[in-house]
Amino acid sequence: MFIGPEADRLAIRELIDRYSDAVMRRDADAYIATWASDGRWCFRGGEMVGHDQILPFWRKAMDGFAEVMFMANPGSIRIDGDRAEVVTYTFEHLEMQDGSRRFQAGRYDDVLVRSDAGWQFQQRTFSARELKS
Repeated sequence: MFIGPEADRLAIRELIDRYSDAVMRRDADAYIATWASDGRWCFRGGEMVGHDQILPFWRKAMDGFAEVMFMANPGSIRIDGDRAEVVTYTFEHLEMQDGSRRFQAGRYDDVLVRSDAGWQFQQRTFSARELKS
């Protein structure tokens, strides 16, 4: 379901696209700009809170990849005022530094907030599914 003003749904879609673009370009500034300053990233049993924890974890993860192809699409967007709940589906083709490859699909259960900077991720909870090549 896609519920809420069209302009906000478009802005949220653009946030997801900016996140994907930042990952593929490895642009740390663009990446962290998609997160609220007190954002929470729940990932593979761990939890990072705030830019000071999220960004170093992301940088370390990105250092493990020679190449990254990251695509994301919203499955649902539900907006309630300055808060939104979004389901985002991902597909990743990852080439590790040792040359091995991994294909991964996943789902983010997202909570977004609108701030002076626009829509940002307040919380992202990721569930991965490894795919056979």
